[in-house]
Amino acid sequence: MKEKLTRYIVLAMSICFIVVGSSRGEVKVVLKKAVNICLECIGIG
Repeated sequence: MKEKLTRYIVLAMSICFIVVGSSRGEVKVVLKKAVNICLECIGIG
């Protein structure tokens, strides 16, 4: 029972952080960083 509660608390916190980050406009920043990392991994960037 305690494991289920912990799982739901972590899920709720994750959703909260995603909503807060999206409302602050950080989606573009994260996407830009992800693209740069991906391009560096394959040797283009």
